[in-house]
Amino acid sequence: MRRGVRLGTGLAALCAALLVASCGSSSTGTAPTPGPSAPVSGTLIVNGAGTLAGPFKQVIAAFKAQNPGVTVQSRFAGSVELVRGVTELAAPVDVLGVADYSLIPAKMFGAGGGTRFADWYVGFASNRITFAYTDHSKGAAGLTPTNWYQVLAQPGLHIGRSSPDTDPSGYQILQMLALAQGYYHQPNLAAGVLANSPPGTLVGTETQLLPALQSGQIDYLGIYRSDALQHHLRFIDLPPQIDLADPAQAAAYRSVSVPTSSGAKTGKPIVYALTIPTNAPNPAAARQFVEFVLGPAGQKIMNDNGFTVLSPAVAGGQPLPAPLRPLTTPATLPGG
Repeated sequence: MRRGVRLGTGLAALCAALLVASCGSSSTGTAPTPGPSAPVSGTLIVNGAGTLAGPFKQVIAAFKAQNPGVTVQSRFAGSVELVRGVTELAAPVDVLGVADYSLIPAKMFGAGGGTRFADWYVGFASNRITFAYTDHSKGAAGLTPTNWYQVLAQPGLHIGRSSPDTDPSGYQILQMLALAQGYYHQPNLAAGVLANSPPGTLVGTETQLLPALQSGQIDYLGIYRSDALQHHLRFIDLPPQIDLADPAQAAAYRSVSVPTSSGAKTGKPIVYALTIPTNAPNPAAARQFVEFVLGPAGQKIMNDNGFTVLSPAVAGGQPLPAPLRPLTTPATLPGG
């Protein structure tokens, strides 16, 4: 187990596995840069997945420097919870960022003749699901790439994770464990690990438990690699066959499905996405914010914070705002 960085798979694999029309580099800002836009003003409401809090605070600061007339209100929580805020509670949101792109077409595109809360999404980054830990975590001294699931199943450990009903990492951890059972030929693997993470201890989003991990209240935390890197934590370097990060493994990921309160969630590569709800109070500022995230400055911030940038971003739904089209390529993602 290590603190280092395993490089993400190339975007060529993403193109092939997700049926993307054309893709560029996944390192840093290689997407074409649109012409300069006039500064925008007013209040901009940004809601994002908990794991986007770190990079988006930097993005917001840089965006405000370019647009001094903008006041940004931000909130970071579980992606499922944030989508429900728009679709069920009519929460005013200008930009919505989720850790699972499929939430947008599934819950916001008006399936079955329902209200349409969004018309499109752009997948802009990917990540890896893992367990983070510290040098003081129980069992850490004996943890290896081949015995991690045995260590995490030892009695007396405390494992934190988010609820699959509110947060993608909650169901992605379960998907990873289901994949691990087949990969390691251990049919009781998931049950052994989850015995140390009872349902009563689940939280809305995994980033809420970072202080508990750092203080030793819990030993391991189901979370994304980007958060482990940002907070200088150790993490289990899971194989690509189970970490939901390798587009070449998309067919294998689809072999697992886990239950949630809103229906079964089938495994797929992790892709973060942005959209602007149809009732956004400040759509002009929202478009420029999304444009900034997809551009070189935004890409660099995401890359520096441990994400794998998709450049160009992949676009689903229609019609995409004209200023975003040069930064994206059409895609057909599973369920989207």
